[in-house]
Amino acid sequence: MLDRRISIAPMMDCTDRHERYFLRLIAPHVLLYTEMITTGALIHGDTKRFLAFDPLEHPVALQLGGSDPTALKQCATMAADYGYDEINLNVGCPSDRVKSGRFGACLMQDPVLVADCVASMSSVVTMPVTVKCRIGIDHQDSYEELVHFIQTIAAAGCDVFIIHARKAWLNGLSPKQNRDIPPLRYDVVHQIKKDFPHLKIVVNGGIKTCAEIDAQLPHVDGVMIGREAYANPYLLAEIEKKYFADEGEMMSRHSIIEKFIPYLKVQLDNKIKLSSITRHILGLFQGQQGARLWRRYISENAHKNGAGIEVLQRAMQEVL
Repeated sequence: MLDRRISIAPMMDCTDRHERYFLRLIAPHVLLYTEMITTGALIHGDTKRFLAFDPLEHPVALQLGGSDPTALKQCATMAADYGYDEINLNVGCPSDRVKSGRFGACLMQDPVLVADCVASMSSVVTMPVTVKCRIGIDHQDSYEELVHFIQTIAAAGCDVFIIHARKAWLNGLSPKQNRDIPPLRYDVVHQIKKDFPHLKIVVNGGIKTCAEIDAQLPHVDGVMIGREAYANPYLLAEIEKKYFADEGEMMSRHSIIEKFIPYLKVQLDNKIKLSSITRHILGLFQGQQGARLWRRYISENAHKNGAGIEVLQRAMQEVL
């Protein structure tokens, strides 16, 4: 049984395998999610590039984007072969590209189709198949409609819902605006848990501190952290200490980098550019003296030809 108290949201261009490895060094127990990967990319693209991950990343969930039950079933089989711990269906992303492909938040208009997708994937895997959604979309945002959506998908075998506590406007707002402008309605998610006590309900949206996590956990089964985990990854050290570890000191930021360096060496040997990895660690020293120098030194040097671990070693000297 996966511990769902704390998880890190799937974030496009953020939660790739390098970011997940880095976050896992900080927090051994939180549940990690991949970026959303479309069924078309998996079936017709470089499957290994999309699905390969380091065993250290466990527990790790694959988030899929799609609305064809047959294609999702095929991708679920792939996920099982690669050893993922969960499959999550994206029913929350509001971008135009996602909408035009008929997946993401627009699927909240068709709960029967979502249920078919869940049932199709569940028929070929033993791992949990979960759904990440919003509290509503556009003018389809009544509590009764959300209840109908949850009931329909739960009847297909889904017992875990990650709910972003904002509605999504599919017309008129960008994906970034949809993360900020629609008001947070935690009360709606809390009510869903009351009305569906047998389901596991995880709340997502705007949660940035342990105090805010504490405020949510009495009402839901778990909390999903989004952008704050990327901007301020050391938050995960506090989370690990508070929610998963009974004793011991929090790992220092410098020791996290020291533990990350062997992974960096392997990736550099595999011809991965340093800057494609170090972009994920710029926020590690947020709020600390020298944080700006840390970010600037890495940003100015990691992209250079031949850049290696000496870039990090030099940057760490800026925050001693």
